[in-house]
Amino acid sequence: QVQLVESGGGLVQPGGSLRLSCAASGSIWSIYRMSWYRQAPGKQRELVATITSGDNTLYQTSVKGRFSISRDNAKNTVYLQMNNLKPEDTAVYYCYAAIQIESFSTLSDYWGQGTQVTVSS
Repeated sequence: QVQLVESGGGLVQPGGSLRLSCAASGSIWSIYRMSWYRQAPGKQRELVATITSGDNTLYQTSVKGRFSISRDNAKNTVYLQMNNLKPEDTAVYYCYAAIQIESFSTLSDYWGQGTQVTVSS
């Protein structure tokens, strides 16, 4: 049983910073892509940032230069450092990981429960 547990959300003023964390636990052979998605009220879930097992990164245009994704493979954890936050960044942020639970198994998708980020004065 694999679980992704997120932390670090909250209320912050415009221009402020937050750091989200997502730790994977359970039966894990290897973790490949790790990503952060977000979903604002009334909108579809969208990809915010991705990091591969080779540390290649990809960002949504609206967060480039403000957000930074990183991972600690020893801890099976992915981070999202969010700086210069704007009201339009308000959303529930979800962690995603593509995980192989055994050496012979295929990749499976896993999601965290979501953490609320609210940017407001």
